[in-house]
Amino acid sequence: MASVLPSLITAAALDVALGAESLWSGAGRRRSSWHVLDVRWKLGGPPGREEFERGHIPGAVYVDLDTELARHGAPIDGRHPLPDESDFQAAARRWGLDDGDSVVVYDDVSGTSAARAWWLLRHAGVRDVRVLDGGLAAWRDAGMPIETETVTPAPGGIHLRFGALPTLDADGAAALTHDGVLLDARAAERFRGEVEPVDPRPGHIPGAVSAPTTDNLDADGRMLPSDVLAARFAALGIRPETPVGVYCGSGVTAAHEALALVTAGFPMPSLYAGSYSAWSNDPERPVAGGADGADSGNR
Repeated sequence: MASVLPSLITAAALDVALGAESLWSGAGRRRSSWHVLDVRWKLGGPPGREEFERGHIPGAVYVDLDTELARHGAPIDGRHPLPDESDFQAAARRWGLDDGDSVVVYDDVSGTSAARAWWLLRHAGVRDVRVLDGGLAAWRDAGMPIETETVTPAPGGIHLRFGALPTLDADGAAALTHDGVLLDARAAERFRGEVEPVDPRPGHIPGAVSAPTTDNLDADGRMLPSDVLAARFAALGIRPETPVGVYCGSGVTAAHEALALVTAGFPMPSLYAGSYSAWSNDPERPVAGGADGADSGNR
């Protein structure tokens, strides 16, 4: 049985891994089996590429979440539907990935957008994918180098196939509220329906449990220790044998909730990629509001 590889990496460990392969040496770069992807993205901007060009981890390649980690679809598909398999493979090859490579992804929001790349690559069969714990801030705080040079990697030849991780559609998400636990990774005020900045109906999927993924982080933006995470999820009714699903606004930060669950020692949860943006755009789907999750009907 293949060993389970870690899903997080510290700045110090990444520095050692890259340094061991002379990714940035005075003599120039050479082909490395370690690849670093910059997945900076924020709802409403600023554009991640501009941030990347102002400074990034040496050797990193920029990944556009909106165009490379998602596709365009109808409103009922959600704001960030999963990309087509062939398009995602083409993107990964542009990033220079080959079969068997190790990948580290990072952002500047404590992994909450980079986790989308982590989840997608794992879903597509890449075994060794890790999120930089604490993101770019942790790298800077450790005194590691930053560069502005843009690297264009040689095209890779990686082969990807979706299906390695469990997923949910809307019917599956609804069923899981009865057969397991469906976690809502959004901010608590969005869950309660007090605010809704982007989606058409405020509230949440009836029967879901509020579990803001930002609560999985410490004050420095690093993932909480595994035992603390395990206690948090246990308090939400999750046991090792519990079927668990995760969703958020558009399937991005839900991947970070999945990362936290795996870090806590639980099995990989099922991800509802369409998430609340898809659910709330379907007039046939009821929504609930308030901390107790009272059904608000079709509003």
